Amino acid sequence: MAGLLDWLTAPQTIFFLSVTMVVFLALQLSAAVMVYAERKVAAFMQQRYGPYLVGPRGVLQPIADIVKLVFKEELKPKAADTLLFAAAPVLSATAAIAAFAPVPFGAATTFFGFLDEPMPLMVADINVAVLVIFAITSMGVYGIVLAGWSSNSKYSLLGGLRSSAQMISYELAYGMSLATVVMLAGSLSLREIVDAQQGYWLGFIPKWYAFINPISFLIFTTAGIAETNRAPFDFPEAEQELVAGYHTEYSSMRFALFFLAEYINMVTVAAVATNLFLGGWHGPFIPEAYGWIWFLLKLSVLCFGYLWLRWTLPRFRYDQLMGFGWKLLLPAATINLLVSAAGVLYFGL
Repeated sequence: MAGLLDWLTAPQTIFFLSVTMVVFLALQLSAAVMVYAERKVAAFMQQRYGPYLVGPRGVLQPIADIVKLVFKEELKPKAADTLLFAAAPVLSATAAIAAFAPVPFGAATTFFGFLDEPMPLMVADINVAVLVIFAITSMGVYGIVLAGWSSNSKYSLLGGLRSSAQMISYELAYGMSLATVVMLAGSLSLREIVDAQQGYWLGFIPKWYAFINPISFLIFTTAGIAETNRAPFDFPEAEQELVAGYHTEYSSMRFALFFLAEYINMVTVAAVATNLFLGGWHGPFIPEAYGWIWFLLKLSVLCFGYLWLRWTLPRFRYDQLMGFGWKLLLPAATINLLVSAAGVLYFGL
């Protein structure tokens, strides 16, 4: 008992638990912020006001939405599989939150001298973080497929099947774009990949992999949009064809968990892209101890890109989605991987 108490009161344990709680709460809050931002960006692009009644400039609208969903009735089709129907949204939300654990968002710190030795700003410092994130995000599709199958609804089932086909198609290009960065950095650790992008060319051009290999960056962001089922790749929930897709039969907080997972996945993909291609927390003018500010700025720009694309591009047809993934994106990712490997092997990139 004394050993457990000593462990719980150790500075490293307190710091780890604090970072874990901050990340968990920040992910919940990020979903609310993204919902508000999406409605405001959509309104701006369509010359509307957007939310403006609940709180100053409508900033409390996400809270009103949460309260509404909490008090709505939980509905379930009579012939639905009770266990899987309840487990599907929990699985999606859990996978979305867990995927952020190996993502660093700042330089190692002693937290103003509280710690004896610096600790990284992340939940889990894993030396194969890229593989862990890839594996966990791949699990998220099970929640969608189970939701579609367990609902005993044809619309929901088609949405779930579309999601599985879409994620398998785009994970190949997604993985190859990751592999190019791993080759350039010589590591599977996100922290080491970020540190490999320190410094500048000619004193002012950052040594980001987005500049060294912009094709990988474009492939990664495109496949990331498809992986998170966002427009113009939002076929699992295509309203015109499938009512609402895999979550047609869901209501109340179960419905909210699917949207929580979607927005957290957006933040996770943007955070991973920031670390892989945009130098993570490294940037000018701000001391490295406050590098998390740069990280948040880069993350915000990428998340805005998500919203911009949704309200700019129309949804593809399903055959166009599959053709784009298999006939264009995958060959481009394969050629890019081979060229990058040749560059690393022969020119020492």
